[in-house]
Amino acid sequence: MAVTPKSKKPPVPVGDTGFPAVHDLLVPKAIWFTNGVGVHKDRLSSFELALRDADVEIANLVTVSSIFPPHCKEISRKEGAKLIRPGQIVHCVLARQDTNEANRLITASIGLARPSDPKNYGYLSEHHSYGETGKKAGDYAEDLAATMLATTLGIEFDPEKAYDERKEVYRMSGQIVRTRSTVQSAEGNKLGKWTTVVALGVFIF
Repeated sequence: MAVTPKSKKPPVPVGDTGFPAVHDLLVPKAIWFTNGVGVHKDRLSSFELALRDADVEIANLVTVSSIFPPHCKEISRKEGAKLIRPGQIVHCVLARQDTNEANRLITASIGLARPSDPKNYGYLSEHHSYGETGKKAGDYAEDLAATMLATTLGIEFDPEKAYDERKEVYRMSGQIVRTRSTVQSAEGNKLGKWTTVVALGVFIF
């Protein structure tokens, strides 16, 4: 008697789109932005204090790269911090800088560029630097994110032009709905303690 072979199940169940069902994917539903600064004689402790200042110290942070998911909603820092539980694995885009040099200027910034079509993905960028003002570092991070998104969307622009000029080109294309940045800057502690600054885009699933 012939035995009908059992059909093999795919290793990962997929839906009609050919991709795994959304509930099987770690696709963030929301994001919130935060920043903080910490000062301590120990380098690691200054980082911990910066995370406390940013309201994320109770989480186990996992850093990820630069994609802003389709249909991802931006929520407030106050609302986002309430959604984290002690010990929770939390994915984030993190920018971090530190120094133990007195009065040295340090900055950390996160940039975001969102497409006008919510079905498309956007970009996040992280930037950390010495000697830059918060405004300059924030503009640079925003520029990085916007430029990455513009190249993905096929928007033609002159990369040699200033960001303000390119920003107008992006806006006129109608394909980039919003750009923004989150920044934290500080001067190194005058007594030589470690000073750490952080900026984060925190994902919520």
